[in-house]
Amino acid sequence: MFDQSPAIPRLGINKFNWWSEALHGLANNDNVTVFPEPVGMAASFDDSLVFKIFNATSDEVRAKYHDALRNGKENRRFLSLSVWTPNINIFRDPRWGRGQETYGEDPFLTSRMGVAVVKGLQGPPDAKYRKLLACAKHLCGILARSGAGIPEPESY
Repeated sequence: MFDQSPAIPRLGINKFNWWSEALHGLANNDNVTVFPEPVGMAASFDDSLVFKIFNATSDEVRAKYHDALRNGKENRRFLSLSVWTPNINIFRDPRWGRGQETYGEDPFLTSRMGVAVVKGLQGPPDAKYRKLLACAKHLCGILARSGAGIPEPESY
C-alpha cells in the first residue's frame, strides 16, 4: 500500500498522490485558511458549522490544486484531491497523543462531526463530481478498542 498511484498513459490516467490532510483546513500549503483543531470544533457541538467549515475547505483545496496544475506543477503530497480527513478515532487514552485531531471521546458527537466533515468535503451526493475524496483515518485505534483483534497502539 502506497500513497501514490502511477500514471497509466494508455488509459489517459495521470499519476495520483493520495496523501493530503485537511483536519482543520488544507495542511502544509502557504496562504490557506486555518480552522480550529477538530477537538475545538467538537466543543461547538454544532455539526452544521463543521459542515460549513469543510465545505469551505474543499473549495480552497480545489482552488489550490487547480492553481498548481495551471502553473505546471503536478499532483503531489499535501496537494491532492484526496484528503485523510476526518479522524474518527474515539479519544479515550491520552497515551495515544493525538487527541487534538479527534472530536473527543463521545461516539455520538464524533459520528455527527464525522458525517458533517465528509459531506462538506465531498459535496452534494447528486453532483457530477465529488469536490474531494474524504478518507476517514485512524480506524485501527477504533478497532483496537472494540476488541476486533488489532493490537493496542503501545504494542505496535
